[in-house]
Amino acid sequence: MLNADQTIALFEGLRRAQSNGRYAPHKPLLVLLALARIQRGGGRLVPFAEVDKPLQNLLAEFGPTNSFKTRHLPFWFLQSDGDRALWQLVGPSSLANRPLSAVPNLSELRQDGVQAGFAPEVDAALRAQPDLLVRVAQRVLDAYFPPTLHADIEAVVGLDLSPPTPEVRDNAAPAYGAGAKRARSARFREQVLLAYEHRCCVCGFDLRIGNVSDGLEAAHIQWHTAGGPDVEANGLSLCALHHKLFDLGAFTLEPGDLRIVFSRHAIAGSKGLSGELKHHGQSLLRPQSPDLLPGPEFIAWNQHNVFKTPALLPAT
Repeated sequence: MLNADQTIALFEGLRRAQSNGRYAPHKPLLVLLALARIQRGGGRLVPFAEVDKPLQNLLAEFGPTNSFKTRHLPFWFLQSDGDRALWQLVGPSSLANRPLSAVPNLSELRQDGVQAGFAPEVDAALRAQPDLLVRVAQRVLDAYFPPTLHADIEAVVGLDLSPPTPEVRDNAAPAYGAGAKRARSARFREQVLLAYEHRCCVCGFDLRIGNVSDGLEAAHIQWHTAGGPDVEANGLSLCALHHKLFDLGAFTLEPGDLRIVFSRHAIAGSKGLSGELKHHGQSLLRPQSPDLLPGPEFIAWNQHNVFKTPALLPAT
């Protein structure tokens, strides 16, 4: 049976699904669904028809606009990750013996007998070492999603990520991801909050307890997990609520005048522009210096990869 290091090494080979600058979380979300299935005691292989709707919902919630339309791709392409030792697809010979480039469509994957799951040795290792499963799942979350979304993804997927035991922690391989996990700058939060004078740049929230800003966070415009740098131009000082909404794609910025633009998918309790939607069309509270303004390249990444299009019509 694979040990912890060998198992984690296979997941480290999971390639980032990113093309033409578009972030695609399809593979990590499917991996998390498969890990949750093991944790619940489900079978090793699952028909695509059974995972189709849950993966569609996950991509609609946590992926770029319309990413759910390509939800069948990770079910097929995970075969090539982990040196082809991570994921196994079984089905009719006409499908199972295809070259990887001959991608089946949704209808073909929905046919009877098409199933996939972790390879037998990987599945056995994860079932025999529950804390290893938790460790792998946490590393997937850390590598692909901002911390603001972790609890929501765990809840929707159905994972219980209790802390691993010391034994697994001590024997675990280095950080998950393509190479070592990128270290975060310890000064990023301090620099971003200072740039915006310790206030939320959407709603102006500026509560302090003594000298400590409470409830304020430094948000990456282009996610750190997707290569966003720890610089002021890629940061926004946001209260915890607006940080969460920003990472969910509920609003973004217009690069020219830095207006706050909400998504049509952000539905308020009333039809008027009350509550959070009152900020739609407002200008961002500016940082202290023009040199610290959000970079247009980071805003473009956010609009393309996170914001749930289409935008609300301009406020009147």
